[in-house]
Amino acid sequence: MVEEKEGSGSSKPAGDSSPQLQEPLGHVKKSKQQVSEGFTIKAMMKNTLVRGPPSAGAFKERPSKPTIFRKFYERGDLPVALDHDSKGNRIAWKVEIETLDYNSYLPIFFHGLCEMTFPHEFFACQGIHDMLEHGGNKILPVIPQLIIPIKNALNLRNRQIICITLKVLQHLVASADMVGRALVPYYRQILPVLSIFKNMNVNSGDGIEYSQQKRENIGDLIQETLEALERCGGENAFINIKYMIPTYQSCILN
Repeated sequence: MVEEKEGSGSSKPAGDSSPQLQEPLGHVKKSKQQVSEGFTIKAMMKNTLVRGPPSAGAFKERPSKPTIFRKFYERGDLPVALDHDSKGNRIAWKVEIETLDYNSYLPIFFHGLCEMTFPHEFFACQGIHDMLEHGGNKILPVIPQLIIPIKNALNLRNRQIICITLKVLQHLVASADMVGRALVPYYRQILPVLSIFKNMNVNSGDGIEYSQQKRENIGDLIQETLEALERCGGENAFINIKYMIPTYQSCILN
């Protein structure tokens, strides 16, 4: 018999494997974080990053839609034309303002407060001021029809439109007797947006804020408008303003 030579076999003994690399001491294996919504089961697991709540969008501008004013203007149904003067643009009325049917035309012009392009926004804004200046006793019966256009303009939350609407409100309150009192029942439709922007003032430090001179500072305009509403709204105006805007302080009682 032929004796087998030691070491002639190429097989390795069982359990013999190549040495593995060991991790250094103190090394912690990092696991990838997963992002999860709040108030879920996954949010309570380890290595989970909970996503914060989305912004409420209280100051976010809303898109504007085509208005009735644009439709009537493009059809040529409004008795207005653009007149270029050395002092700037102004409205040339084709008829006497006093002879206009305020029940029909004044709400249409108020719907134009949502317009942001020239010449629609110019005709709407200037037309409202002209009609309020010459309206007199014709304005009071139309007040209920003006609330929805004012509310829609404020709800766009566009800074320029809010400033224009506030100036129109100040003119509307002082345009005729009893108009301020007639607006008191509609404070719940008008004042919610003013409560959001009431404290929006520019902190410029020792610099100059030119929007105050141009009357384009929203915080100051809202304060002026609320004071005008209180002065012209009678004895129930302050309590209704205070109900909608708790931080408002009376300009009469103080």
